Amino acid sequence: MDGVDTNLDNAEPQSIATSLEVEQLDKNLFRSKTLWLPMRARGVFGGQVISQAVVAASNCVNPDYSLHCYFLLSASPSIPILYYVERLREGKTYTTRSVKAVQNGALVFTMTCSFQKDEPGQPIHQRPMPQGVPSPDACKLVEDVFEEYLQSAKLTEEMKIIIKENIIERRKSPIAIKDTPVFRTADGILTQAFWMRAKSVPKYELPFQRCILSYMSDLRFLGVASRELGLSRSRVWPRNLSMMSTLDHTVWFYDNDFDVGEWMLYVVSCVAAGNGRAVVSGQ
Repeated sequence: MDGVDTNLDNAEPQSIATSLEVEQLDKNLFRSKTLWLPMRARGVFGGQVISQAVVAASNCVNPDYSLHCYFLLSASPSIPILYYVERLREGKTYTTRSVKAVQNGALVFTMTCSFQKDEPGQPIHQRPMPQGVPSPDACKLVEDVFEEYLQSAKLTEEMKIIIKENIIERRKSPIAIKDTPVFRTADGILTQAFWMRAKSVPKYELPFQRCILSYMSDLRFLGVASRELGLSRSRVWPRNLSMMSTLDHTVWFYDNDFDVGEWMLYVVSCVAAGNGRAVVSGQ
């Protein structure tokens, strides 16, 4: 496509396994092999840093887990990230690991993982699926929607370039996404639900499935907050959107019965916002 900077040197790997791959340098020390800089982003994709940290921690333990992490600085895609794993606690049921991600001598990310041995037979509970969401078969891939919009809408040259860049990025992505209509819940919360699945994923073991899901958990996550607040890069202050960045990110795993190679519905909402910050929840 003419006039489009595809940024191939920092492109998202087309294989999810490549995106998550880390090199083990020592017993508790790992190094990234690839880093992806999303289009018009300040730093590398946070989901990739999260998932690589989870891979590193998972190589130092063996049960199930939840995780909580903080993004301290934007990371460059041109310098590998080193992941230092610290073994904090060895329990009979729960084990704890911390991971520090360092780039060019600076701490850019920290994460704490709580690993749990499987306890089958426990009672379970979760929110029901939202009503009225179309099936993945009834939805179009995001890049196909962009293609249609590009052909039908009267756009400026600048907008055409942005849309073409989005199409290229989505087609190369290891994650397929299909949008559904945005809606508001009964209590007025703006909610975006979209289908997602990893492309061409073999039947990985459960620990690696969770690493992939950690990567996916950060996809299209912050946009719902700016949409709720009516912020846009094209609007003037105070509705101008100058920058978005994740400060902290938490993932809880309560169920092992999932396959990232199948379509999964991700329901994202902004539950609170103020003072330049927002709380976004996804399930």
